[in-house]
Amino acid sequence: MKKWFSILLVLTAVLALAACGSDSATDNAKKEEKVKIGVTGTDGEVWPILKEKAKKEGIEIELVEFSDYTLPNQALANKEIDINSFQHIAFLTQFTKENNVDLVPIGATVIAPMGIYSEKVKDVNEIKKGDKIAIPDDPSNQARALRLLESAGLIKLADDFGLFGDPSKIVDNPKDLDILPIVAQQTPRVLPDVVASVINNGVAGQAGFDPVKDPIYLEDANDPNALPYVNIFAARADDQDNKTYQRIVELYHEEDVMKAVEAETNGGSIVVDLSKDELIKQSKGL
Repeated sequence: MKKWFSILLVLTAVLALAACGSDSATDNAKKEEKVKIGVTGTDGEVWPILKEKAKKEGIEIELVEFSDYTLPNQALANKEIDINSFQHIAFLTQFTKENNVDLVPIGATVIAPMGIYSEKVKDVNEIKKGDKIAIPDDPSNQARALRLLESAGLIKLADDFGLFGDPSKIVDNPKDLDILPIVAQQTPRVLPDVVASVINNGVAGQAGFDPVKDPIYLEDANDPNALPYVNIFAARADDQDNKTYQRIVELYHEEDVMKAVEAETNGGSIVVDLSKDELIKQSKGL
């Protein structure tokens, strides 16, 4: 009798432990959270490293890739994704104003200087009268590109040009350049058809360019006026304090991720660490 009683006690203990294990597994499963991040490129080492780091903390990152710059923000506003990471502050600000949506920056990623590229000349001084220059056509990047052309000495812009000016604000074009706004992702592809093209850093990298060595003219990342062009993670305003999203931002700024950014961009992108409040303040001031 004592023998059967002892066996019963052992079985009860085993079952209790199994139940605890089952509850623990259930608890762990409950703690795992999936976060959909909208991006415009998934190549390189940065995202795999970030995904692995997040997974260790119970966060599953799913990258949702888009082919057009406007789509990740539309998807975010429509709750098709949770956050996105592809744009700078100025671009987000313009999008929210034009589309009446409440999206905000929740963390900084990098600042990526914009460059002028060419297959036909090696210096901006070689650009001749009547030459064609391609620039991105979305309002914030178009204005940024025109500012770059001005700093290169090719054009002069009106005093009230602002952050979202367009070619109509060119007050002096001594070489009578033919400036062609086109979709940002197409700016590398038109290089055979134009003398020069202003290309976003990320787009240039995806096209196989070295964003430090290949431009014939490069934006100064240390210029205080470059702050609106800091790239960001964006979320819906209601989610700006979401702890999981903020943890992803923190993981992005850990040393191994920052080293991967530097390696992936050949030093062309500089990781920036600004608080959510600083970024939102900058966005509201534009």
